[in-house]
Amino acid sequence: MKRTDAILDVHNLAIQRGNTRILDGVNWRVERGQHWFILGANGSGKTSLLSSLTGYLTPTEGELELLGERFGEADWRLLRLHIGIVSSAVHQLMAPEEPAVETVISGKFAMIDLWERYTAADKRAALRLLREVECEHLSERPWLYLSQGERQRVLIGRALMAKPKLLILDEPCAGLDPVAREHFLQFLQRLGRQRNAPTLVFVTHHVEEIMPVFTHGLILREGRVLGTGPKKTVLNERLLTRAFGSKVALVQHKGRLTLRVSTTKAVV
Repeated sequence: MKRTDAILDVHNLAIQRGNTRILDGVNWRVERGQHWFILGANGSGKTSLLSSLTGYLTPTEGELELLGERFGEADWRLLRLHIGIVSSAVHQLMAPEEPAVETVISGKFAMIDLWERYTAADKRAALRLLREVECEHLSERPWLYLSQGERQRVLIGRALMAKPKLLILDEPCAGLDPVAREHFLQFLQRLGRQRNAPTLVFVTHHVEEIMPVFTHGLILREGRVLGTGPKKTVLNERLLTRAFGSKVALVQHKGRLTLRVSTTKAVV
């Protein structure tokens, strides 16, 4: 039974394994029409938070509602069909010889290495999505021969094949060279501006990757929330100094931020 119009609603979420407190008292609410980034140093709990959202890591405490359904009451396997996920883990599972168009089609069935029969309509939809992610010319190229940036776009097309309400991008720029990274970020900017775009949740530990399309942010440190809310309120030197444990300065240019790090260790 749906209880809320929020895309995501998390209350006092905690995850503990043995004596290790991985997440501690996380509160986070994502409304429709918002695009979020999650920022934090390595080990801050970003991946664990995503794993709990997608049902792969069971919370120890707290409540989690996703697309109006409550964890523990809804079938999370079915709910995952409404969530698009792009991560480095998916990269490693793809069949080397699978053409890009079939990789996109596989998203309809939440399947790796497509073996399900698909229709001509499925292929037309996949080609349309490849056009939207600016990769239509790669439709017959095997996964093995796609560049890292091309793979990321194809995986976004794959995620969009299921018409998700939420698209999670887990450090999608990892492994991209500076030019490919910038092209990919500009593509994300265009994607997020599209009418009827899914809600974006973008995970990173690089401030430079936070594009203007992102409206809100969640900043984590050692499994706890340091800040959450509109981008302009959380992207500040005080919070980022605490998040990364070192004195930082922010430089803004044409709507983009750059982080400059001091060699002086911060007091947090």
